[in-house]
Amino acid sequence: MCSAKAGPARPQLSFLGGARSVTGSRFLVETDRSRVLVDCGLFQGLKDLRLRNWKPFPVPPSSIDAVLLTHAHIDHSGYLPALIRDGFVGKVYATEETRKLCSILLPDCGYLQERDASYANKVGFSKHQPAVPLYTEADAEAALKSFETAPFEHEVEITPDLRARWNPAGHILGSAMISLEIRDKVRPRKILFTGDLGRPHHPLLTPPSQFGEADILVTESTYGDRVHDAEENALHVLEETIKATVAKGGNVIIPAFAVDRTEVVLLLIKELVEKKIIPNLPVFVDSPMALKTLEVYREAIREGRPGIKAHLNGMTSPFDPGNLIEAKTVDDSKAIRNQAFPCIIISASGMATGGRILHHLAHYLPDHRNSVIMVGFQAAGTRGRALVEGATSVKLLGRYVKVRASIVEVDAFSVHADSKEILDWLGKAKKAPEMTYVVHGEKTAALELSRKIEEQLSWPAVVPHLMERVRLD
Repeated sequence: MCSAKAGPARPQLSFLGGARSVTGSRFLVETDRSRVLVDCGLFQGLKDLRLRNWKPFPVPPSSIDAVLLTHAHIDHSGYLPALIRDGFVGKVYATEETRKLCSILLPDCGYLQERDASYANKVGFSKHQPAVPLYTEADAEAALKSFETAPFEHEVEITPDLRARWNPAGHILGSAMISLEIRDKVRPRKILFTGDLGRPHHPLLTPPSQFGEADILVTESTYGDRVHDAEENALHVLEETIKATVAKGGNVIIPAFAVDRTEVVLLLIKELVEKKIIPNLPVFVDSPMALKTLEVYREAIREGRPGIKAHLNGMTSPFDPGNLIEAKTVDDSKAIRNQAFPCIIISASGMATGGRILHHLAHYLPDHRNSVIMVGFQAAGTRGRALVEGATSVKLLGRYVKVRASIVEVDAFSVHADSKEILDWLGKAKKAPEMTYVVHGEKTAALELSRKIEEQLSWPAVVPHLMERVRLD
């Protein structure tokens, strides 16, 4: 289907999100015949960013021909239910694993929004009367009907003048970089969107595909100004934190993203237990979404799906350290707090922005015997960011809670490539792109990566502004 509305005379790219921020990725590609959105993310973090979710979409959703997803994370897919509810009727193209993960994440996101709005109305701490969800679980379920599978390393015709190819990005299961080709007789163009770029040594996934050729590059920059700590050092920090907490009689709380981070953390804890480096503690996974995601990862490993490291193929229990307990219900979650022995609690969300982790933090943060290990990027404006920056109290569930527990940040467990890894990956390109746009990073990180690309690779690089539009011809 092609939009009935006439497009621009020359192809254009608009940065509708993910520009000078690490959230809300939305990139609109327009030709004289087509209008396609690459990623459709939810804004998270700072209030002024979150409020953008409530604004009308910059173009009529009904005028968009297709949405192409790089991966399932909510900051790349989470606005889809609202877009479809408000008039988008095209297809959502994604890899099979991205589709499976979105079938978990999107309804859960809708449910959490409904639940949080209901709770806010019940206790009266919302500024809006009544508080309402951005979209509902039913909206998300309806949105899943629009998905169409895009196989890895196969070209897919999106519209008569646009075709796309998904190649493994090594970030999470199903994650891809998308090469979008504009089939123009006068001047064909190829734009490569990295999505979130994975690391060369992910414990579960194969490394990102090699950067071939592109006229225009749109690259992420989450860790554009940082280099991760060595992985062996991070494992040592995890080990020492767990042992020190157990010695004090405390519990270890790990806010972890439900997709991929929970799997990576379980894999590393399993390694430490099997080597008898840490005691075989009860390990609770307390997130319905994380538990469903675990099943998707287990299935992919059993079946040897694309992107899974070969040595894991066929394994039946890669994530069980020996005493894994799945907290599936609310009662199971509440019962964790009645445990009289040290344990490890892994719960979503990874930035402590919502979910069951809020209740665990409210319960365990005031006790100095406990430890909280932050294992992923913490966006500005999130509770996770406040904790790693040394907040002495945080607001949880409508009240302030003292922070007496130890807060430990371990960014080496991140599944985002750091500055050096991105530059190493870019440096293997067959030829330099005509222009590089640095996105999906906070302003300082994006500007720093842009500077390094220009200095080390001698490529032109720009950090676009939100809502900026550029020509692609």
